[in-house]
Amino acid sequence: MLKAVNIAKDYNDGIRNDLHVLRDINFTLDHAETSAIIGSSGSGKTTLLNILGGLDEPSSGQVFLNDVDVHKLSEKKRCTVRNRHFGFIYQFHHLLPEFSALENVAMPLLINGDPVKQAKQRAEKVLADVGLQQRIHHKPGELSCGERQRAAIARALIHQPDCIFADEPTGNLDRKNAEQAIDLIINLNKEYRTSLIIVTHDVKIAERMDTLYSLEDGVLKKT
Repeated sequence: MLKAVNIAKDYNDGIRNDLHVLRDINFTLDHAETSAIIGSSGSGKTTLLNILGGLDEPSSGQVFLNDVDVHKLSEKKRCTVRNRHFGFIYQFHHLLPEFSALENVAMPLLINGDPVKQAKQRAEKVLADVGLQQRIHHKPGELSCGERQRAAIARALIHQPDCIFADEPTGNLDRKNAEQAIDLIINLNKEYRTSLIIVTHDVKIAERMDTLYSLEDGVLKKT
């Protein structure tokens, strides 16, 4: 479903040398498969995730979604791919503070041009799936930290994407809420039959995925 071929990413520091963040990375993810990428801080995990999700350009190499080279698409078409086929969960929820949980979760469908009534009905259903059916009209400032992250999970799932990209999704949570969030993500992955790539420094979380990769010195290895 998702395939990366010979991905490299370099940055020039403007002084002496290029910084080789990623080197000749190959990666595959099947439909409904879960995969974890672990590595130390600064190892390039987020950079790789952003390239796989079409948010950043590789210096070389290709990323295919169902045999379509994502990085050969125009920016407009790439945005459409991200909105329709990908969902993103971050360490911080990035919910819009002036909107309710319902409106935040419905936002990707509204951006896609879906009718308002239909988008809100779908958002209600997904919010119920994450246990927030009684909190749909609350704004982010009225929700607990764990509830805000559950709303962010619902937003990522609202359009039933092919793949969820999760970048340290529990990094801002205490252990109890972190475990609940991961349980929720894994259970919804099975229910929605969506693929999942999670970047984490937590080995216990990583070991719950179907496949596990480590990223070190820009090189990705399957463990």
